[in-house]
Formats: sequence, structure tokens, C-alpha cells
Amino acid sequence: MTSFDAIVLTGGRAERLGGTPKADLVVAGTSLRDRALAAVAGAERTQVVGPEVRGGPVAALASALPRVGAPLVVVLACDMPLLGTPAVARLVAAVGEVDGAMLVDDSGRRQFLAAAYRTASLRSAIGALDDPDGASMRALVGGLRVHEVTAQAGEALDCDTWSDVRRATALLEER
Repeated sequence: MTSFDAIVLTGGRAERLGGTPKADLVVAGTSLRDRALAAVAGAERTQVVGPEVRGGPVAALASALPRVGAPLVVVLACDMPLLGTPAVARLVAAVGEVDGAMLVDDSGRRQFLAAAYRTASLRSAIGALDDPDGASMRALVGGLRVHEVTAQAGEALDCDTWSDVRRATALLEER
């Protein structure tokens, strides 16, 4: 597999979870943070960006990107407990000659935070923003050429609500 670094995002307001930090949630016996770190275990270097970075995911990426040295960087939000190393491998392999590759769920929704990007492309996109603080991921990657990779077996299920957490737990326990 192609060499890559990883940025795991563990912040967020978790408003629909009553403010409970997502990274600390335990799903089927393992925290969401540890599941995300296991998914990117093949990375040369992994940057974990947590709740101390305010301003949203783009600001978090901007803070971690200077420490990325590999030509590809996998960006992963910690709230997708069914996303594992097979999905990361598919994303890295799918980048090819474009700027990145991202998961797309079964409803067609693009998962900007379950993706592999060319590091140089992501740096250029962040540099083109007026201010990464509060910028949307859609605005950041809107000008990039990306392949869409279809999520398999619930890989794109994110835990935004307690109902999502229960569903993810049930799916993982079925395995």
C-alpha cells in the first residue's frame, strides 16, 4: 500500500449527544478514538486533533497539516466506528491521479472526513481560504478532484446521536 500519514479528528460539540465527547464514547467495548486510530494503524505518522482546537474541522486540519510529511494524508473523524483498515486501504488506493478519494454512503452523501487527500492539494486548498476557522469542509474540498468510494457494510455510519451509538454497537456485536 502507498505510504500515508493520518489526521484523526476527535473534537466537535456533540450537541445531540448532550455534550458527551464523541472520542470517549465506548462502542462495543472500544472507544471511538481507539477505533479510529486502529483504522489508520498503517499510517507513517498520525496526528490526533482534539477538542482544544476550536473553529471546526477545517481549522483542525489546518493545525495538523504542517506535521504531515507523506504525500497522502487520510483524514478521519473519530465518529465512524465501522470504518476500518479495509476502507482506509480502498481510499488510499483510489486517489490515483486526482486530489483525493472520499467515502460516499448509501444515500449518496459524501463523507469529507472519511477520505484520503494528496497532502499538497489539501495544503493548497487551505491556503486558498480566507480563514480556516469556521470554514466548511464542502468549501475546502469543493475545488478538488476526488474519486467517490462507495462505503461498504455501514462503514459511513457516524455516531451523531444516541440512537446511532446503539445501532453501531448492535452492528459491531453482530460481527
